[in-house]
Amino acid sequence: MATNTKKHDGNIAGKFYVDTECIDCDLCRETAPKNFKRNDDGGYSFVFMQPANPEEENQCREAMEGCPVEAIGEDGAAN
Repeated sequence: MATNTKKHDGNIAGKFYVDTECIDCDLCRETAPKNFKRNDDGGYSFVFMQPANPEEENQCREAMEGCPVEAIGEDGAAN
């Protein structure tokens, strides 16, 4: 399970985030490309835009549920 105290600095503030357990598998970027990007220097994904509508929120949740190392969380700061 993702831990919001271990989230990557690149995540934009909000509900969804990626923590330091990310293995850069690309699943989240493929599932929710409007919300996740890759940090090329660090080799991990991060949330660069929080979901703007129900469809994007469902895609983020699908990415979270499919993450092989459970590095995506949805208990981040809501601001």
